[in-house]
Amino acid sequence: MLIYGVTGSGKTTLARQVADRTGIPWHSVDDLTWEQGWVAVALEEQRNRIAAICAEERWILDTAYGQWLDVVMPRTELIVGLDYPRWRSLSRLVRRTLMRAIDHRQICNGNTESFRQAFSRESIIVWHFQSFARKRDRMRAWAADPAGRDVVLLRSPAATRRWLTGLLPEQLLR
Repeated sequence: MLIYGVTGSGKTTLARQVADRTGIPWHSVDDLTWEQGWVAVALEEQRNRIAAICAEERWILDTAYGQWLDVVMPRTELIVGLDYPRWRSLSRLVRRTLMRAIDHRQICNGNTESFRQAFSRESIIVWHFQSFARKRDRMRAWAADPAGRDVVLLRSPAATRRWLTGLLPEQLLR
């Protein structure tokens, strides 16, 4: 299963919740693609790591990068897209980023966020603006493709909660 959405939409939180509810192993893409010190894992190694996960019978990824989407898609049976309005995901992202800069909570492989990062050109907030339309268009195209995979587009946190509440573990254990 692939949980997909724009930056700040809550993909990791939902992936964790689905894993808890179903017992399907969840893999944090940030942990797979970033080393300590915010050093990006080499693309070939990212692809190898993702391919190994996708070779398993059951798995949940909390996003997919365009550079290795071709590895994930042939093995994806269900895509859950968090298609929230920009204001929702952006407000979550800003709040989360600022809180992490304040409390220095570790997020992946010992990395933390800082105010300097939050206001730099490489900021995750800047990335939100650069990638929002592309990610939204991709989700909607997947959902509109009658020959494609099963796609559940969730347009609000309330819809996401309803979907998760109604999710029966055996529905995902095909």
